[in-house]
Amino acid sequence: MTEASILFFRACLALLAMPIYLLSFLGIWEPFCRKVFFPFFLEKLSAVHERKTKKQKQELFRNLPDFASPSGELKLLEIGTGGGANFQYYPPGCKVTCTDINPNFQRSLLKSMNKNQHVHYESFLVAAGEDLHQVPSGSVDAVICTLVLCSVQSVNGTLKEVLRVLKPGGAFYFLEHVAADHSSWKYFWQQICHPTWKLVFAGCCLTREIWKNLEQANFSELNLQHISVALPWTPIQPHIIGYAVK
Repeated sequence: MTEASILFFRACLALLAMPIYLLSFLGIWEPFCRKVFFPFFLEKLSAVHERKTKKQKQELFRNLPDFASPSGELKLLEIGTGGGANFQYYPPGCKVTCTDINPNFQRSLLKSMNKNQHVHYESFLVAAGEDLHQVPSGSVDAVICTLVLCSVQSVNGTLKEVLRVLKPGGAFYFLEHVAADHSSWKYFWQQICHPTWKLVFAGCCLTREIWKNLEQANFSELNLQHISVALPWTPIQPHIIGYAVK
């Protein structure tokens, strides 16, 4: 009965989103989404998400300086930089390499850079999380990844690259929305929304259990919390937050 209900409501939602499905079929939606819609949507979502998670992110990044090299230099790599929402939390003088598979965030990125001139921006790479070959192995003290693992092609492939580029003892910081508890109504609605949500929002997956990928990766230490972010009327309230040490 539950499976039938999910399929029924999925069909109803697909009917409501039929113009987008049609544009996708014609090959129009994906480039429009990548270049126009998703950067615009992410800028608006980031503003709301930042207000809801500011205290948690301040606490999360509080110990970033602890992972600086003996010389005091702190080299960061951010996967999926987007509009640069995390720059404000980085320690003064740190060196940041920014990556994103989508190069169409220039407006919000430049705005964030101008507001956060305490950070030294080393380079900007157009790269997927699963393929960071432009970043040398063992070259960064910390990797930051927020609201990104939901849409990468391979979570395990991305974590493998994270471990490769980190120095021994380096840290991976994360904040990601995840699947809700399977017995909850939230998970029921996530399953209903999943196909249409993934199409509309550039491959974003609602039902990934990313904490399991982190637990199975070869980190020496994992500090992880499940939290709920107050984003009413959305299927992305359940989150995980924390950091892992190589």
